[in-house]
Amino acid sequence: MERAVTVMVIACPHALGLAIPLVVAVSTALGARSGLLVRDRAAFERARLINAVIFDKTGTLTEGRFGVAEVLPLGDATREELLGLAASVEQYSEHPIARAIASEASISASVTDFAAIPGKGARASVDGREIAVVSPGYLAEAGIPQPDGASEFFSGDRTVVFVLRDDELLGAISLSDVVRPESVGAIRHLREMGVESIMLTGDNEAVAARVAAQLGIKRYFAGVLPAEKAATVERVRAEGKVVAMVGDGVNDAPALASADVGIAIGAGTDVAVATADVVLVRSDPADVVAIIELSRATYGKMQQNLAWATGYNVIAIPLAAGVLAGVGIVLSPAVGGLLMSASTVIVAINARTLHVS
Repeated sequence: MERAVTVMVIACPHALGLAIPLVVAVSTALGARSGLLVRDRAAFERARLINAVIFDKTGTLTEGRFGVAEVLPLGDATREELLGLAASVEQYSEHPIARAIASEASISASVTDFAAIPGKGARASVDGREIAVVSPGYLAEAGIPQPDGASEFFSGDRTVVFVLRDDELLGAISLSDVVRPESVGAIRHLREMGVESIMLTGDNEAVAARVAAQLGIKRYFAGVLPAEKAATVERVRAEGKVVAMVGDGVNDAPALASADVGIAIGAGTDVAVATADVVLVRSDPADVVAIIELSRATYGKMQQNLAWATGYNVIAIPLAAGVLAGVGIVLSPAVGGLLMSASTVIVAINARTLHVS
């Protein structure tokens, strides 16, 4: 009877029953503190198997806003003077290109008579002289030849504007979409983990090649229409890869749903967030690395806890049944209770040690 009671006490499956739920609870809390909102637990656990991550370019790897890339002053004009004059005019415009230029220079000049040139730029009187910031189309219509070297400004996805003073060409300014500072490190870390990074964009080949080279991405899909994004994800999955899709826009939702793990940038659209399995609250591409690392660490802890709980029963139950009674080793119910409690405590402590680097 004593041995039967001891067996019943030790066989109580506390440790086995808590092995997985404790790790799940700890990993969920750890993810939340790290800015990872897990909406689908099964998809999160699949993240440990990811060997390819497809990033949408605009708004995910880039900030989705323009920034000044290069400045080409002509004649006696300096870079600072050219930017200052352009910013003086563009400070009154709401166009994204205008805001990008205005943010690049401090403005101290007296500006009056601002006027937009529909579809071609803007002009204003700056310190008594007419300054115009215009498109290449405006130059063509006005019969003003583009400066030597301006053609290089049009490479990739750059947008070029020209600065005129009293209809005299002072120089050119090129702008491009700004790459997130965190993106380069995220791509490098994924590569070190053995995960392939793939870029997906609707922009042309030149744009895609420039951004991919800047980020260190070897494979990309350019000129992809919104309706083709999900098909592109399926194409990569058909190669036998476990694919995560990272996006932020409405047109990314089908691709997020098609991927093994859909990851949405927190600052993205409501549709993308609602479709994704995991949401990056901080909108940081580097958190994609954190998702994979946390998923792998979580699975490892689950295995450890299951191994301990199973191994404990495999050894303790035969002892409680008296397999070593012939040599004087018999476990009492009290000792059985102590061992059962100890196994539960060990499983709980092991779950609490879950962490990611």
